[in-house]
Amino acid sequence: MAMESKPSIGRLWCLLFFFFFFFFFSFFRCSSSLPSAHPLRSVVDQINERGPFVGLVMAYSAEADAVESSGWFVPANAQPYVDLYGRRFHIGTIRGVHVVYVMSGQRRLNAGITVQILLDVFSVRGIVHFGTAGSANDSISFGDVSVPKFAAFTGSWTWKKFNSLKGSSNQEISFSEYNVPAEGKNLLSTVEFKPEELYSVGQPMKEVFWLPVNSRWFQIAEKLEVELERCANKTYCLPNTPKVVFGLKASTADVFLDNAAYRKFLFKKFGVSTVDEESAAVIMTAISPAVPVIVFRGVSDLAGGEAHWSSTSLSDLASLNALKVAVKFIEVLGRKEHLLLGKD
Repeated sequence: MAMESKPSIGRLWCLLFFFFFFFFFSFFRCSSSLPSAHPLRSVVDQINERGPFVGLVMAYSAEADAVESSGWFVPANAQPYVDLYGRRFHIGTIRGVHVVYVMSGQRRLNAGITVQILLDVFSVRGIVHFGTAGSANDSISFGDVSVPKFAAFTGSWTWKKFNSLKGSSNQEISFSEYNVPAEGKNLLSTVEFKPEELYSVGQPMKEVFWLPVNSRWFQIAEKLEVELERCANKTYCLPNTPKVVFGLKASTADVFLDNAAYRKFLFKKFGVSTVDEESAAVIMTAISPAVPVIVFRGVSDLAGGEAHWSSTSLSDLASLNALKVAVKFIEVLGRKEHLLLGKD
């Protein structure tokens, strides 16, 4: 009898160990980083019990309106939203997948702050970013949706002195090459594009120029089949049905680009196909703690490459098409648990 009691006690201790491990793991996973005295701490903790969530991030009101009017997002009954740090985080589901969506506001600082709040406060397994963009590539046009594999900040420069010698970097733009007339003098000289300092968990700081989306999530997205919308409204339709393109490069800067010469330069020098003001910030914030992230951008303009001004706004169409692809991607994520983790 004495010999039989030992393994029974061992099994009991083993069960107790796993019970306490599961309890503490669940507690820390569902608890937010809000201070214990924060008035919304208990609300957020209750929300996180329904998670983990996919974070859906957009920058413009037109993009948020597309989510609200689509009917694809179903708000939670108990707590449909929570207001934190001036932003409203909407709680609900898309195609059965638990989602928190939020409008970040424009440009990289707003985007980075919003994604950081999502990661710190909510139980988030990954970030899906969608929105509109300008096209810098003549092969993609109005209504098309780009799913980039890389994005870079192209608004961080070292501005060189006039008549300074050209450096070793090929990531430069000389303004004198764009003089009109050609023989005119341009005192703006040259700028050299700078890499970003990426701080990652468990890794030393490194300087990077291209920021990658999650490779596993990108592979999943490549298999998506989505029928995009062709008509901006009842009276204006595009001549061809828009398409989804994969594996291109995106450029992000705190600049709304509406200049044909600079558009051409970005495509020629860096091979970027879309330009926006948030994507690289979203990617960089997510990959720092190794959280899966992916980007979907609908083309709303040609970044100054239009032959003439169009009287028809295509922003709504671009937003809707980008959202359609994002929703389809989220639906696929919901089918298998391991896909939500961004792992092979």
